[in-house]
Amino acid sequence: MSAEVILEATDLVKYYPIKTGVIQHTTGHVRAVDGVSFQLHAGETLGVVGESGCGKSTLGRLLVNLEKPTAGTVMFEGLDMYTQKGSAMRKLRRDIQIVFQDPYTSLNPRKTVGDIVGEPFDIHPEAAPKGSRRQRVQELLDLVGLSPEHINRYPHQFSGGQRQRIGVARGIALNPKVLVCDEPVSALDVSVQAQVVNLLEQLQNELGLAYIFIAHDLAVVRHISDRVAVMYLGKIAEMGDEEQIYDHPTHPYTQALLSAVPVPDPTLRDQRQQIMLTGDVPSPANPPSGCRFHTRCWKAPGLVGQGEAKDGVPAVCVDEEPALADHPDGVSSHCSACHFAAA
Repeated sequence: MSAEVILEATDLVKYYPIKTGVIQHTTGHVRAVDGVSFQLHAGETLGVVGESGCGKSTLGRLLVNLEKPTAGTVMFEGLDMYTQKGSAMRKLRRDIQIVFQDPYTSLNPRKTVGDIVGEPFDIHPEAAPKGSRRQRVQELLDLVGLSPEHINRYPHQFSGGQRQRIGVARGIALNPKVLVCDEPVSALDVSVQAQVVNLLEQLQNELGLAYIFIAHDLAVVRHISDRVAVMYLGKIAEMGDEEQIYDHPTHPYTQALLSAVPVPDPTLRDQRQQIMLTGDVPSPANPPSGCRFHTRCWKAPGLVGQGEAKDGVPAVCVDEEPALADHPDGVSSHCSACHFAAA
């Protein structure tokens, strides 16, 4: 990837306290995001996938400063997002916007589409003077495939796909450089999903946007992403180019996820290894020691002969947390947090 790094997260951590009793005493913490690092290049799409509860949406909210981290940094064009104040923070917020998951709840039902899409201009009036604001809103609606004549309609008068287009129009109103898309198509029908994804690709080509695309639909992520990060229990388990992740996964969790993707061709389906994970996802309030996936790892029993073992799992998996390291074949853009990625 030759483009400049526009956004960089380093050791990003977000813990939520668990409070109990009448005095709300803190008895523990939910480790929603626990040491995530990555770079986003200008004009690229980084897909973030994983099971529900793995920390994807929390990561997205941290990246747009809707949540304050417990530790770690997010650098945007060389500026530390969490130390900016006043006008500097306002300017930074213009450059990083978010599209929320549910188009039915993320739009104020009491406001017209014109008010919703034009709301960013109330906060950043320099982006569109009052005299030209209505025209700018109509241009945005046209850009996302909606009729400018519908500017006075309310959200309930639109379908789910149209509402998500309104959310996208609001997200790009300030001409951001980075757009965080938090599961933008998960609440939509399959045919409508394709329309929204195609719209996002079109806008990326026209406006030069960089995307953080958070989703659990692996097929959608493969279609839109340049690189993919696979999360498990608050950490990145594997990261690489789209082809590396989907065609040559090295982490057992990634391999299990991909084995569950439906294959239309019965002949190809029969040739593919079916990987069934056992047990429940551990609690993020009390994650396993060492490799967080070792309690469900389908590969671990076959590796017991390589050194000491604990409860049918290699001891190194239980005792030592694997680093997100380069793939054993030396491809620096393909990283996997597994002690036996080459096995």
